[in-house]
Amino acid sequence: MKTLQNPVIKNAEINDKETIKNLMQFYFYDFSEFVEAYVGNNGLFDEYTYLNNYWEEKERFPYLIEKEGKIAGFILVREVQDKDKRYWSISEFFIMKKFRLSGLGKYAAHQVFQIHKGNWEVFQIESNKPAQAFWRKVIKDYTDEQFAERTEEGKVIQAFCS
Repeated sequence: MKTLQNPVIKNAEINDKETIKNLMQFYFYDFSEFVEAYVGNNGLFDEYTYLNNYWEEKERFPYLIEKEGKIAGFILVREVQDKDKRYWSISEFFIMKKFRLSGLGKYAAHQVFQIHKGNWEVFQIESNKPAQAFWRKVIKDYTDEQFAERTEEGKVIQAFCS
């Protein structure tokens, strides 16, 4: 498992909520390639249903991703408590295009894995092949290939322990 020197993520405070809400429009735009999502008559995608919950529920954690002081994306992490297991999950993950392929996404993900120690399940929808390739590489690097992958209910899921 990797240890990172320079943090690229920061806790999103309540005054950062509007920033993440705005970044969500770019995220939804990118994601619309893989799902049925359309803008409304106002030219915007619908708001993210659970965004407020990240500042109201103790098992949800919002982060901004920065590069050299510039906002580059966000990560929304939540702790999931199923009947027989408890694990961390990345609900949403977004890096602006200009910062992709720079290693920033990998570093941000690795830092989140370090902050939230324990079992993880990271999932992607089956149609989003680029996300699957990204997460396989990121998790493979972080865990030294110590992860399991399964497909269920239209999702590809990587499971591992940080």
